[in-house]
Amino acid sequence: MLKGKQSWVFPKRPAIVSTGVTGGPFEAKGKLAEDFDILHEDLTMGKQSFEKAHCLLLEEAIEIAIEKGEAKKEDIQFMIAGDLINQITPSSFAARKMEIPYFGIFGACSTSMEGLALASFIINYGGAKKVVTAASSHNAAVEKQFRYPTEYGGQKPPTAQWTVTGAGAAVVTENSGQKGLPVTTSATIGKVIDMGLSDPFNMGGAMAPAAADTILAHFNDMDLDPSYYDLIVTGDLGKIGQETTYELLKNAGLALEREAFKDCGLMIYKEDQPVQSGGSGAGCSATVVYGHLINEMKRGTYKKILMVATGALLSPLSFQQKETIPCVAHAVAIEIQD
Repeated sequence: MLKGKQSWVFPKRPAIVSTGVTGGPFEAKGKLAEDFDILHEDLTMGKQSFEKAHCLLLEEAIEIAIEKGEAKKEDIQFMIAGDLINQITPSSFAARKMEIPYFGIFGACSTSMEGLALASFIINYGGAKKVVTAASSHNAAVEKQFRYPTEYGGQKPPTAQWTVTGAGAAVVTENSGQKGLPVTTSATIGKVIDMGLSDPFNMGGAMAPAAADTILAHFNDMDLDPSYYDLIVTGDLGKIGQETTYELLKNAGLALEREAFKDCGLMIYKEDQPVQSGGSGAGCSATVVYGHLINEMKRGTYKKILMVATGALLSPLSFQQKETIPCVAHAVAIEIQD
């Protein structure tokens, strides 16, 4: 059901029955290490390239999510996944192994909620009974594609962010009525916003207007007050982007409780880890949501959250051609079923 201009309502409340979260050695030293199912000791993970290691992360997350949901891959009707590498090859190669009918999507770092929104829509309207959705990134693979290989040792400005090595997957199913399960209740699909920024070392600043636009659209479409949610979380805006988004929302007349407005990129790492403005990457929001936040909801810490994943839709080619950075944000409302 379309509500307002750009939001979907899910009256059947599709359930997130299980999740799988994998990460790398840097994430093992972070604040949310206990919320990962697997943490690897090195970035190569026994593979011949960082890209193959990236693929392994995603395969493991999906396999764990399916296993924890007491299902087999043959029980899953569709797989929806995406990442940041050329033509989303890690996701496509993982789909080759999974042998599940596959939708490959690209929303940059907004991919996690783009996938969850689509999975929920498909389940809600009878297109499937079980869908697995996932997003992933790998620090060394992404850095060498979009910036410089990590071996180069290039200096980064304070506005830069650290790409998360991780994958998060969720199995979304028809609602069985089981109490205590996280369910999706609505989604707001964002518009592409480009305010003319072109610095690839300031993704947070570039994505902030898109995040604010989607948050405003969600509350306008759904006719809700921000107090409806226990927590509003952005994907990976980092210090610069989150503060900018907060100010943009404030100026637009949307008053958020500062303590109830968080960012995955500021949650995943410890203060003494050298991540400049915070974490980023398609695996950032995927690991934090499907790991930490879902666990916290099951523990009763939160009953209702609005997750707003943000993405910068640039490419190495667009940067070389001196294009500015178009950005998007997708929001999904997740609630604990009473």
